[in-house]
Amino acid sequence: MASIALKTFTGLRQSSPGNNSITLSKSLPLTQTHRRLRINASKSSPRVNGRNLRVAVVGGGPAGGAAAETLAKGGIETFLIERKMDNCKPCGGAIPLCMVGEFDLPLDIIDRKVTKMKMISPSNVAVDIGQTLKPHEYIGMVRREVLDAYLRDRAAEAGASVLNGLFLKMDMPKAPNAPYVLHYTAYDSKTNGAGEKRTLEVDAVIGADGANSRVAKSINAGEYEYAIAFQERIRISDDKMKYYENLAEMYVGDDVSPDFYGWVFPKCDHVAVGTGTVTHKADIKKFQLATRLRADSKITGGKIIRVEAHPIPEHPRPRRLQDRVALVGDAAGYVTKCSGEGIYFAAKSGRMCAEAIVEGSEMGKRMVDESDLRKYLEKWDKTYWPTYKVLDILQKVFYRSNPAREAFVEMCADEYVQKMTFDSYLYKKVAPGNPIEDLKLAVNTVGSLVRANALRREMDKLSV
Repeated sequence: MASIALKTFTGLRQSSPGNNSITLSKSLPLTQTHRRLRINASKSSPRVNGRNLRVAVVGGGPAGGAAAETLAKGGIETFLIERKMDNCKPCGGAIPLCMVGEFDLPLDIIDRKVTKMKMISPSNVAVDIGQTLKPHEYIGMVRREVLDAYLRDRAAEAGASVLNGLFLKMDMPKAPNAPYVLHYTAYDSKTNGAGEKRTLEVDAVIGADGANSRVAKSINAGEYEYAIAFQERIRISDDKMKYYENLAEMYVGDDVSPDFYGWVFPKCDHVAVGTGTVTHKADIKKFQLATRLRADSKITGGKIIRVEAHPIPEHPRPRRLQDRVALVGDAAGYVTKCSGEGIYFAAKSGRMCAEAIVEGSEMGKRMVDESDLRKYLEKWDKTYWPTYKVLDILQKVFYRSNPAREAFVEMCADEYVQKMTFDSYLYKKVAPGNPIEDLKLAVNTVGSLVRANALRREMDKLSV
């Protein structure tokens, strides 16, 4: 897969050569890494007099929390605006191993360490995945309300001002280097729950406010295709929960989704059961029912304790940056095809964007401009563009019909495929392959697809 020639991808572009990024040591706390920043602020970039650079982060999910912490530690006067402090986004909650170390996440916020997965085909053929994992490797399962709150609290400890408020709109600068004026409704002890209209003046804005981003609308960032994710949290008996102790299930088939998959992911005391679709949003509840039916023997008798639904972007927005405003996470459209993963990419993009601002402002001492923030986009596209493209191709090839999904599940039984998949997922790199094994994989893939097409033709005959 790593040798595929990748030419184009909607919303992403290949960056120009050159090293425009800052280097953060993985082995040192963030507070010790800023001495490694390579300061490239423009000579004409004016100094900020009497204060440090002010930046607002709109949205308090993984993208916003990571951005706010990095800004605050980098000398920026930081404001994080979030409306729902207990937000429970309908999200599978899977995070890769590299995120635990990279973002220094405590193990007590991880509900389950998944070391086994079952990929279940339309005909209910189950393939066990995970044989290639090393003893220390796992997929972390978290609840979003726990993870998000932890990252926001850490940002506050670093010096960010966390505001419980609903962002409404922003007024653009009236002159070069003039402030952005953010309008929001504040909810705190002073407003007695009714909310109070307030404004905030800042030098730059990071939009981390999700798929329905108002920051994106403020800069005319354009629309993108999105999926609807629907999830139910189901509390099951202890003996049934034992089955899911370190196991996650993924179901594929037209019944659970015409273009995505259904899942059963374990949490602390319940399982998250969900599905998603781009093409048939009106039928999402029908697909959710089918997912529950496919898993029925393992979750029967369970009690639904929460129902959640949310849009998930399918590709990056046409515009992710304008002047001193940048989009990160779901607001930018950073969710992968095929897997629907977005937590790591949200946190990573938030941190990358904040690093670019810290670097460009000389740790808050100078004003930034679009060229400073564009370094974040160039670094992002160069690092993650291949991953997005490969997963886009896989979705188009294997999610188009039930026979193709049968071929996909059959292919997942291959140990080499599992190793490549887990290495790429856990460490967020397109894993380099072995040429001989790659050739075998190509032959096996073609064979699976041929069998899938033969099966489809037979099914077509039966339906005539």
